[in-house]
Amino acid sequence: MAFGSFDKGPGAPMAEINTTPLVDVMLVLLVVFIITAPLLTNSVKLDLPQAAAAEHQDKPEQIRLSINAGGELFWNDQPISKDALDARFTAAVQSNPKVELNLRADKSVRYELVATTLASAQQSGISRIGFLTEAP
Repeated sequence: MAFGSFDKGPGAPMAEINTTPLVDVMLVLLVVFIITAPLLTNSVKLDLPQAAAAEHQDKPEQIRLSINAGGELFWNDQPISKDALDARFTAAVQSNPKVELNLRADKSVRYELVATTLASAQQSGISRIGFLTEAP
């Protein structure tokens, strides 16, 4: 027999939701997940065959550009003048369009020098630019 509320008489439909079946289904799902979760974490032990293959040598060229505290520039650890930087960037992009620039700048270098260097690299067509730092 249904227990209704809102006192609309004995022939009125029940206005309350019975949550007992919902709770039962949720508990069954919880038990299923508790049982199957540990089975998913175990991996299958395989004895894979050994094979030797050549390494993939398609690594893009990397330019290590360093700026020391005095504002001097170093292209792959070789000194370079600020005037020759644009030409070197352009030549690097022409030889390899996927060239990467890794910029290391001393913490006392003026931001103006770093910003003009980055602008020069972007104008030359270098789109992959990274900043290298040291862990404290």
